[in-house]
Amino acid sequence: MDKDVDKMELINHNITITQRQNVTISGITKIESFDSEEFLLDTSSGPLGIKGKELEIVKLDTYDGTIVIKGIIDGFSYLDAGKNKKEDSVISRLFK
Repeated sequence: MDKDVDKMELINHNITITQRQNVTISGITKIESFDSEEFLLDTSSGPLGIKGKELEIVKLDTYDGTIVIKGIIDGFSYLDAGKNKKEDSVISRLFK
């Protein structure tokens, strides 16, 4: 069996939000991009977009696949895995 597939199945994906200011996410497989208003992450449950204000990484554990983000959280959305996440995000911003 493929080790990457086995590892992916073992990673649990959880999101914990504390007072809309801190978010802990497990099951992160890759950080696509981030800035102070948006994070694009690949998780074991699919691509995840996080929007907010003054967002910053407080803790990143690449071994466990966990990230802690601080800032004002406005929303989460799981993205279609078939689309280019970065391109989709830029295009959707332009035509809103």
